[in-house]
Amino acid sequence: GLSYTWIFNNDTLSLRDDGRRFVSQATGNLYLAKVEPWDVGTYTCVVSNGEAQQNAWGPPTPLTLRSDGVMGEYEPKIEVHFPETTYAAKGSAVRLECFALGK
Repeated sequence: GLSYTWIFNNDTLSLRDDGRRFVSQATGNLYLAKVEPWDVGTYTCVVSNGEAQQNAWGPPTPLTLRSDGVMGEYEPKIEVHFPETTYAAKGSAVRLECFALGK
């Protein structure tokens, strides 16, 4: 299977003890709950295939802070993608995720 890692300013992005950042192992997306000044830099996604022992690197993507405070042309929105029915065994744990997106 595939696994996803993000590189931040040429170092592997550590997500331990960080409730603000999350990497989806289903899509590879990196989510930041609240951008802080120390988040500014360059992010690069690395996709690894353990069986083939190969990596593919995405293009570097810079993150900068806007000084004018304008949100951009897109209003923030919440996207939820759940199946119509979610099944779970009695006593098991279920995790449903919701993400807010915006510029």
